[in-house]
Amino acid sequence: MRTKKFFRNFHRYLSIFVSIQLLLWTISGIYFAYNKIELVRGEQYRLPKGVEYRIFDRLGTSVIETIEEGKKTYKTYPEGDAIKPLTEEEAIKITAQKTTLNPIDVSLVTEFYPGDEYRGDLPAYKVITDTKDGINVYVGYMTGDIGSIRSDSWRIWDFLWSLHIMDYRERDNINNILLQILSVLALVTSISGITLFFVKR
Repeated sequence: MRTKKFFRNFHRYLSIFVSIQLLLWTISGIYFAYNKIELVRGEQYRLPKGVEYRIFDRLGTSVIETIEEGKKTYKTYPEGDAIKPLTEEEAIKITAQKTTLNPIDVSLVTEFYPGDEYRGDLPAYKVITDTKDGINVYVGYMTGDIGSIRSDSWRIWDFLWSLHIMDYRERDNINNILLQILSVLALVTSISGITLFFVKR
């Protein structure tokens, strides 16, 4: 009888301890769900950008990237000659130079699909490597930049993240309506559970 009472009380006090932390998680989650990160960062106060430039090296050639009204153009620097997109062979070479991975195959990605592992600038080369973790490297079509490195570990993380934020399609929208509704319901549940702890029978 005493043992049963002990475990009942143990469960009761453990539940209130856990419930308080769940309440804090829920409150913070509601804040995230109802506030867009772009607004939190103050992006709405930025003035429209003018012309931007970036000079970088692409396989021994200096390239200048010009961004004007969202459009990017590429020329050699300082000559100003037009440059061609990277070839598949060059994308493999860049992957070998800029990572510790061993590239074995390559393909060109030209469009997005919901839930894709790569969500950067397109087009881009997808370079497959000979790893047990299924690692793919995404290389910029014009720049040769390593845009993303995706592995099985990342894919598991991405799937679990979609479950966490309840965005099962795009997997990165933390302000979706389903999460907003469920977070409020979770708040009500947490508060009611804590209230019941203090209500004497």
